[in-house]
Amino acid sequence: MERLSDELILDLILKDGKEEAGFRMLMEKYQERLYWHIRRLVIHHEDADDVLQNTMIKVFRSLAKFEGKSKLYTWLYRIATNESLTLISKRKKKLSFSIDNEENDLAQRLKADEFFDHSKINVLLQKAIGLLPEKQRLVFQMRYYDEMSYADIAESTGTSEGGLKASYHHAAKKIEQYLKTSIDE
Repeated sequence: MERLSDELILDLILKDGKEEAGFRMLMEKYQERLYWHIRRLVIHHEDADDVLQNTMIKVFRSLAKFEGKSKLYTWLYRIATNESLTLISKRKKKLSFSIDNEENDLAQRLKADEFFDHSKINVLLQKAIGLLPEKQRLVFQMRYYDEMSYADIAESTGTSEGGLKASYHHAAKKIEQYLKTSIDE
């Protein structure tokens, strides 16, 4: 099946009244991409599935309100990001760990994950990313893994491009420092 444009999908959903067919096409186009974005934020597969489901429900309920002021995929990313951050916030409230416990918890989750590349450098990279402040982690992941432009990240997060560039730079430096120290050990 040929990849449909966002405009055509939205036309199907909003103008032609074929909500279900259009939404199915939207999911086919973005579901995997959103899943991996969410997965990198929440780490655990089951959490990512739950957040993706919540995201898609919110998208379905809000599509009629989509004004087209932003790109469809940046709007989807914003919803997915907000849902991910909500889950992370709830998790932090339930479990108040020290940084060491948080790092050990992340290491255990990564070891148990059958879809994760368990090479030493990849484990260290994920630990380093997990230790970043929330905003730096989000910007780093969207830029590094999702290869989003700063303009698209700004649209998704509601942050200035300059602020995003600074956050990405700080995140990259922290990751580099963590990797240098960890590899030397």
